[in-house]
Amino acid sequence: MTEPVTTLPALAEVDLQVEGMTCASCVARVEKRLNKLPGVQATVNLATESAHVVLTEDVDDAALEAALVAAGYGGRVTSRQVEGEEEPTEHAAPDGADTSDPSATRAADLRRRLIVSAVLTAPVMLLSMVPPLQFTGWQWLVAALTLPVVTWGAWPFHRAAFNSARHGSSTMDTLVSLGVTAASLWSLWALLLGGAGELGMRMEVSLLPRASEPGMHPELYFEVAAVVTTFLLAGRYAESRSRRRAGDALRSLLSLGAKDAARLEPGPDGTRHEVRVPITELRMGDEFVVRPGEKIATDGRVVAGESAVDTSLLTGEPVPVEVAPGDDVTGATVNTSGVLTVRATRVGSQTALAQIGRMVTQAQTGKAPVQRLADRISAVFVPIVIVLAIGTFATWLLLGNPLQAAFTAAVAVLIIACPCALGLATPTALLVGTGRAAQLGILIKGPEILESTRRVDTMVLDKTGTLTTGRMTVSEVLPLAGVRAADVTRLAGAAEAGSEHPIAQAIVASARESGPLPEATGFRTSAGLGVTATVEGLEVAVGRLAFLAERGLATAGADEAVARAAADGGTAVAVGWDGAVRGVIVVRDAPKADAGDAVREIRALGIEPVLLTGDAPAAAHRIAGELGIDRVHAGVLPGGKRDVVAALQEEGRVVAMVGDGVNDAAALAQAGARGLGIAMGTGTDVAIEASDITVLGGDVHRIPTAIRVSRQTLAIIKQNLFWAFAYNVAAIPLAALGLLNPMIAGAAMAASSVIVVSNSLRLRRAG
Repeated sequence: MTEPVTTLPALAEVDLQVEGMTCASCVARVEKRLNKLPGVQATVNLATESAHVVLTEDVDDAALEAALVAAGYGGRVTSRQVEGEEEPTEHAAPDGADTSDPSATRAADLRRRLIVSAVLTAPVMLLSMVPPLQFTGWQWLVAALTLPVVTWGAWPFHRAAFNSARHGSSTMDTLVSLGVTAASLWSLWALLLGGAGELGMRMEVSLLPRASEPGMHPELYFEVAAVVTTFLLAGRYAESRSRRRAGDALRSLLSLGAKDAARLEPGPDGTRHEVRVPITELRMGDEFVVRPGEKIATDGRVVAGESAVDTSLLTGEPVPVEVAPGDDVTGATVNTSGVLTVRATRVGSQTALAQIGRMVTQAQTGKAPVQRLADRISAVFVPIVIVLAIGTFATWLLLGNPLQAAFTAAVAVLIIACPCALGLATPTALLVGTGRAAQLGILIKGPEILESTRRVDTMVLDKTGTLTTGRMTVSEVLPLAGVRAADVTRLAGAAEAGSEHPIAQAIVASARESGPLPEATGFRTSAGLGVTATVEGLEVAVGRLAFLAERGLATAGADEAVARAAADGGTAVAVGWDGAVRGVIVVRDAPKADAGDAVREIRALGIEPVLLTGDAPAAAHRIAGELGIDRVHAGVLPGGKRDVVAALQEEGRVVAMVGDGVNDAAALAQAGARGLGIAMGTGTDVAIEASDITVLGGDVHRIPTAIRVSRQTLAIIKQNLFWAFAYNVAAIPLAALGLLNPMIAGAAMAASSVIVVSNSLRLRRAG
């Protein structure tokens, strides 16, 4: 029997920035080193270049940073949340330290190396592969152009290979570094000592290594070293740019909050006046004023005023929430009508917005690093190639062959095994596949995401803005006996024309479809209840049924219409004049025209659709019924959305989450931990950045298309990897037997790259 796992209570949680990771093996090495420390449970994330550590014993920051150094990487502690403390401790960079985004700096560095290497490699390739272009002394120019490429340009590969070697491991960087170094050193030896530097020398293609023929000068392999370096720099740069965007979600999230607040401060005469202060200066207990159209500065409680607050930032639902003294409000939501005085109850990292940000961070940090196929195979492939190259060299010497012939055969093994096509397998397919997806209005962020699409079996769909339009519209008008529907709409629209409330605007827009509205006078509003105005000589009241009843209007016959609208998930607005309610206008968020077809396509892909919304159960089940969705989770708040996704994952499902609001960001990130996050491009920036795939515009039909294109792109990547390795497996024995000139090996390597690129181009017809 296995012993039960005992989870000790966490004393603190620490976040670290990790520098220098390039692949999944780096992640495993850092995690292993951190987890060796007593009381440390570490999860390392390659995409965000960070580590999240849960401490069950007292471990100081210096010990954690020393563990990173011992693993061969750099980094520092960025924050420490001690259990029981209200605020996490943020670790600022010391004075004079570089506070720029390290991933952005690294991407810029790779870009510089790529540009310089490409410019220098082009003439090297032409002079080496096209004999008619070889003028007297051409080989010396080629050497001069190649040296910066294989040293400065290839430095990221050399550095990563050295770090791996220090810790007794190897990656594809190891093979790249060895191949480039061996080809360069051999070429320098041939140029300086082997006779290849003679003026007038020409390089010719031969099937067998010319170095094995007596009296022939050794070959130069400068072009192979330069081309390998340039191609792989291009792939690494594309990968770096894709990974770097993972950190943008939190920056987008924080930018949604208010920047300042009108704090009430006592004046010399004892009265209070408004003072604009930065949001960072607000403290618990401070009171501040929020005017119509402004964002609420922080979480608080209304102490004066009444208004409707747009909470779609958190709930995703378009219907504003009416608030009055004693009601709680959330920071970053928008006050739509009346003036509010709010007392701050939570500030800084304790606000709802900051907590959503923390959920996004935790979900991203918890992402299981997807081990790329190339890296998985390289764990075995790279050491085998190195052993084969050394064995080839030793065997040729033991059989009495010249040193030059033995070294040529060994170099041929390294060159033919050098993963040029392997390095192109993922980037080229990703480039073509994502380009095709972009043409179809779909943005795919990186190769790791594609693996998830193949395994997805459940798709959780947000309602508002994803399956529905996200805008309140008039769905039906229910006139009472003896009243025309057109009169109800016209008079209600005229009375509501002076209101900024979203429901009022929906009624006005519907009324204007039938023509110009009559003029209204004496407009008065009661925040959260309704409005009154004089239209065509009639005193018209529009709003809640209780509001009209309080004004003395008879409500007979209206109760049933209001109850029916509520049961069907609609918002009922009563309209009355001449002492009685004359009709009810039902406002609701309607499904998008193509939502039903999209749900059917999702089912056809073998994926079960699930509806997840913060809206009321009646509205949720009505939409689900119309679209053919069987499973519904309604009335769910942001943290609850993440929990629903996590619960589905605990059932063993691979979940794709589709959403468009800040309220969906944590759920999108949670889905991405073991599945897929898909954001609608009409949504907020934080939802888009927290997702793995973004569907541009509001076309829900693009959701199943995104899955299809992603799966087709993954299939092409796997085909490319197969051909890249098949080429190596077939050609390495020929090289070891001395039957393959390294020059031919270089040409074969280039040919394998052409095959990979051509296969990738088939994705231009994907979808």
